[in-house]
Amino acid sequence: MSIQIKNLSMEYKKGIKSLNNINLSIESGIYGLLGENGAGKSTLMKILVTLLQPTEGIIDINGMRLERKNYEQIKGIIGYLPQELGLYPNLTVQESLEYVGILNGMKKDDYKKQINYYLEKTSLTEHRNKKNRQLSGGMKRRVGLIQALLHNPSILIVDEPTTGLDPEERIRIRNLLVDFAKNRTVLFSTHVTEDIAATCDKLCIMRKGKIVYDGSISALISVVENHVFTCMFHDEAEFQRFQKDYRVASKIYKADAIEVRFVSADVPRIPCKKCEPSLEEAYIYHLYVKEKEEGIQ
Repeated sequence: MSIQIKNLSMEYKKGIKSLNNINLSIESGIYGLLGENGAGKSTLMKILVTLLQPTEGIIDINGMRLERKNYEQIKGIIGYLPQELGLYPNLTVQESLEYVGILNGMKKDDYKKQINYYLEKTSLTEHRNKKNRQLSGGMKRRVGLIQALLHNPSILIVDEPTTGLDPEERIRIRNLLVDFAKNRTVLFSTHVTEDIAATCDKLCIMRKGKIVYDGSISALISVVENHVFTCMFHDEAEFQRFQKDYRVASKIYKADAIEVRFVSADVPRIPCKKCEPSLEEAYIYHLYVKEKEEGIQ
């Protein structure tokens, strides 16, 4: 199970590329996709699920060339949860899922079994007879994820699957995706670095339609060792001046001080200590600090 992407570009307007010469190899397991809004993540996913046609480039999905004559076959092996999800408001959760099972050509016994399994896995069993319009945003995301999983696709593409979920449900969904990814390919796009750290071995960071990083999480973090620091401020105005020059990852207000973790290309000329980097700090470094140092705006 794999997705091979070569020299992929997408140009909405002449001279303006939302994707610029993307090259990726996505194998079995969960592959993370990180990037700020407008980085090109959703565009890439829409191309992979045949909703958009790229300006140029080649994509092979499980050995099939992504081109119009193969669209129906490719759709049959892909499950997709978009960022903007539309559910029929007057159908119940159960009816919505049965409808998806029928559309996918599944046997009644098979989709009934799958629906029961995933309703339990996503804590929606007791809500199965609710109308979609009665659901919270987080519940709708879970219903959308079940729709994507229902026909047991060999490739799953999910855009922000944990949006609107509480911490306990986020963990449930992450575990569900990890279990599903055995012998399958899952492309997992999110803004939540904690979700990526808990599920993925490899990831890609995108910025302005280009790839900033493609590789393992461990290698990503190792690059930022010696670039993450912590220090204390006792004056808010002093901290505000500091924040103009450094990329702050987190701050904690204590009784008489502000404890700050920040990312810097060089050792700062202030009292501070090096600390063990997190994935979020590695992401900040590659996306902002390193890019700035290399003169990429």
